Amino acid sequence: MKFQQFEKKKDQDWTPKGSTDTSLKNPLVLVFGNRYALDNDTIYEEVRQLFPEGDIIFGSTAGEIIGDKVLEESITLTAIEFENSSYMIYRENSMDHEKDSLELGKRLIQKVPKEGLKHIFVVSEGSFVNGSALIDGLETEIDGIAITGGLCGDDSRFEKTLASYNENPKEGEVILIAFYGETLEISFAQYGGWTPFGPERIITKSEKNVLFELDNQPALDLYKKYLGDKVEELPQSALLYPLSVKSENKKEAIVRTILNIDEDQNTMTLAGDVPEGSKVQLMMANIDHIVDGALQAADIGMEARKHKPELAILVSCIGRKLVMDQRVEEEIEEVMESIGNQATITGFYSYGELAPFTGYLACELHNQTMTLTLFSE
Repeated sequence: MKFQQFEKKKDQDWTPKGSTDTSLKNPLVLVFGNRYALDNDTIYEEVRQLFPEGDIIFGSTAGEIIGDKVLEESITLTAIEFENSSYMIYRENSMDHEKDSLELGKRLIQKVPKEGLKHIFVVSEGSFVNGSALIDGLETEIDGIAITGGLCGDDSRFEKTLASYNENPKEGEVILIAFYGETLEISFAQYGGWTPFGPERIITKSEKNVLFELDNQPALDLYKKYLGDKVEELPQSALLYPLSVKSENKKEAIVRTILNIDEDQNTMTLAGDVPEGSKVQLMMANIDHIVDGALQAADIGMEARKHKPELAILVSCIGRKLVMDQRVEEEIEEVMESIGNQATITGFYSYGELAPFTGYLACELHNQTMTLTLFSE
């Protein structure tokens, strides 16, 4: 693989990191940036001028990862030339499917050639997509192929997210990258580090990713009791207290972030499905445990590798970033210590992370989790 990276800070020009050579052959160009910075009629042409032959994917973030740095209000660009392998890119817009994430996932995966398929990476809109339904749709036509990726972010504003493929970023886009190649080695992992507390409660009423009742009581009322004076900061403050959800059809507990609340209906909308009958418990953060979780994710991703990774795409959660605050780069440093300094690192802070549990290939939607996808040819 060959690489070129740039960053563009607010009101500044594109700055190369390392080599200034942009003559990569048919590169995959990953552009992650602040939503305001990407909401710009000229941004696609700016990147196209840098990489005329590139396949350009945009995604808005809640923070940009490049090398060992976590940036804000910026744009990062990583161009990758695959020398011994290939990729194909497909897109759908959730607004074209009336925000039906399951149907969108089915339509996307139908486009993908299955012969020789090694891996799928997804950059999805994050404002209203049901991440778990999207995964269910994608997995209808593949067996033995892992999916990783993330839901785009908008800092802690939760107003809208943007994504696109070879055009200016826009709302509703879901982009799928399918990777192929006999020598292509891809590993992946996820780990959280959050601590459950308080009593377990049963979901007694829900509909897909909307939570109505816990123990036959309005879920939002119960949740507000725990938040105390942070109630006024909802839904942002909910990022500090996610839910652990144990479902009968899942092998492990899933962490779910609350994306929005409806005061009139007394409900909470989560990033993925929360089935009735599931057990729910509140979670809280210890910064040292969260940082250690990133290290554990990296160690898991490195366990069975035959070759050192050349590229690492990190997708971590906005909730982790808010909790760690000034210490946020520590989790990137822990990942680097495990995977080695030879890998080119890119990624973003998200509204939801996509990765299988350790030891499985079936993808899950995670929140408050560090995920990584490691590539080598």
